[in-house]
Amino acid sequence: MKIKPIIRNSKTILWNGPLGVFEFEFFAKGTMALGEMVSMATSKGAFSLIGGGDSVAAVKKFGLLRKMSYVSTGGGAMLMALEGKALPGVEALKT
Repeated sequence: MKIKPIIRNSKTILWNGPLGVFEFEFFAKGTMALGEMVSMATSKGAFSLIGGGDSVAAVKKFGLLRKMSYVSTGGGAMLMALEGKALPGVEALKT
């Protein structure tokens, strides 16, 4: 698997979105394998940031939720914040 050494050697991992229809067992293998790789890297010191409702549901389903550094249900908002864009909800609070 080409992605395994990349994840293993990463210091920061951003995961936004499952690898398929993980809700169905037949299609869950890729998402589950990725989750296990990320949790292993996290246990060895990498910072893992999991974003988005479907990603959160996936790591929760596979028992990996507590093995990640940070989990956010706001995937789109998380990506906007990382891009340095203004978040509408935060902007509304400023007024």
